[in-house]
Amino acid sequence: MFRFNYPASFLVLLISATASGRDIFVDNVAGDDRRDGATEQISGRAGGPVRSFRRALELAEGSDRIVLANSGEPYRESVTLQAGKHTGVATRPFTIVGNGATLDGSAPVPDDAWTHVEGNVFRFRPPRTSFQLLFLDDKPLVRRFVDREAGFPKLQPLEWCLFDRYVYFCVEKDKLPSHYELSHTSLPVGITLYEARNVVISDLVVQGFQLDGLNAHDSVFDATFVGLTCRGNGRSGISVGGASRVKIIACLVGNNGAAQVRSEGFSRTEILNCDLVEAANAPAVVRDGGLVSVTSDDVPGS
Repeated sequence: MFRFNYPASFLVLLISATASGRDIFVDNVAGDDRRDGATEQISGRAGGPVRSFRRALELAEGSDRIVLANSGEPYRESVTLQAGKHTGVATRPFTIVGNGATLDGSAPVPDDAWTHVEGNVFRFRPPRTSFQLLFLDDKPLVRRFVDREAGFPKLQPLEWCLFDRYVYFCVEKDKLPSHYELSHTSLPVGITLYEARNVVISDLVVQGFQLDGLNAHDSVFDATFVGLTCRGNGRSGISVGGASRVKIIACLVGNNGAAQVRSEGFSRTEILNCDLVEAANAPAVVRDGGLVSVTSDDVPGS
């Protein structure tokens, strides 16, 4: 898995400048959602970190900071930041500090979900079929895209395709799908932002979601995403829509299904010093509306 080394001094200054609100601590191994989230370590009968990202967002308001522990275990949640409760001010934005933790939307493919088609090819039908990725040992497998005029592709071992709402997978000789650690994009979006303002999200890995890693859906103003890694999401790593205004700084975005960054509506997106790893069927930037500016020399602008 890849990681982008953004300027540490920039991130330290940014986080320290936002430290005026209340801190809410999250630990998905040692935490408990019955605790108050006020301290990083368990303290007394009620003090200590909460267990889930969702619970921290329920407790948070205004210019608070949510601080995630990097426990080594992914946070397997899909969360939403919304107006009012998760809106900061210019001098004290609402902040999520990831500490390098992973937010993961993938799910294992059950062994009994597969049915045999022919030869070494098997298929299963995921709950959501508009965008999908298939992973082996948490890494994306090679996908073959279907040209309906040419007919169903001849899959090679460890290749897959999406056809008529089914995922087709070709196993190696004398193997079955159950012999592999296979997973797929399952939860819809990692972090959805809707009408939230003055938000900073930093140092977080967001992967394995069926649509987008992050989606600034509409009317998200003065949002900054810094030092994120958004990879292996079915549609895009980061999507900006509606009338949103977003800055993406020092992020690594790659191995996403249809676009690395996408924009739509009347949005404005600034991409600064990022590493966007485009692929043949997933350009660095896809515009379905909106304005996008890119400052990195090796990333095509719009």
